[in-house]
Amino acid sequence: MTTETNQSELEKLLADSKQALKDYCEYKGIQYPMDQWVTISEYCKRFNISNTQTVTNWIQRGIVPKENIVTIPEYNNIRLIKAIPYHNGQPS
Repeated sequence: MTTETNQSELEKLLADSKQALKDYCEYKGIQYPMDQWVTISEYCKRFNISNTQTVTNWIQRGIVPKENIVTIPEYNNIRLIKAIPYHNGQPS
């Protein structure tokens, strides 16, 4: 194999990995589609919430059900939240 071939294969693997991350995140054998599950920051952007602390408070107060939150330790304990719109802390 030439260096160009190795580089090409590496680039393809990287591109495939990036695409997979855009499509879904898998944790404990469960796939979380990234169009349905988002980070708290992305949730705020998507639903026009000015402060991530608002969503964090909803989570702490139980307004967002536990089944709509996933914490992934392998990714520095990132939390994914199901992308369901809320208004004033209540499901719409």
